[in-house]
Amino acid sequence: CCAVRQDLVVFLNNLAEKTKAGDLCLDAIIIETTGMADPAPVAQTFLVEESIRTFARLDGIVTLVDAKHIEQHLDAEKPDGCVNEAVAQVAFADRLMLNKIDLVSEEDLARVEKRLYGINQFAPLERCKHSEVSVDHVLGINGFDLQRALR
Repeated sequence: CCAVRQDLVVFLNNLAEKTKAGDLCLDAIIIETTGMADPAPVAQTFLVEESIRTFARLDGIVTLVDAKHIEQHLDAEKPDGCVNEAVAQVAFADRLMLNKIDLVSEEDLARVEKRLYGINQFAPLERCKHSEVSVDHVLGINGFDLQRALR
C-alpha cells in the first residue's frame, strides 16, 4: 500500500505541475484501484499530502459491487489484524454501483442490498448491468466525508 500511495503522490504532483504550467487542463481525475484494494490509503493521499490538498480534492469514493460474487468476499475470513477489503470498500463508499444484476435473482439482489446497507447506510445504491451508469452518479458528487467513513 505504501509504495502504491507514494506512486500516486508522484503522479498527482506531476499532474499539478503540468496544470500549473498551463500544459494540461483537467476537469476531474479518476483513480481506479482495480479489484480488492483498501480505499483508505488512496483517500489518505488527499488528506495528508499538503501538495495534493492544494491541487485536488477527493470528490467521492465510488464502489462497483459484483452482485453475483460480493457475498463470498464479504464473508471471507481474514487473519487477525487484516482488513476485509470488500467490507472496507463498501464502508468507505460514497456511491455503490451494484453491477451484474442480470446474473442474480431479485431475491438475491434484495439480500445483497440489505447486507450492503447494513455496512453503509449512507451511500446511495444504483443497480446496473455491464457497469453502465450515468456519469452524474460518479463525478461531481461531493460525497467524501472522512468522519462518516470512519464510523
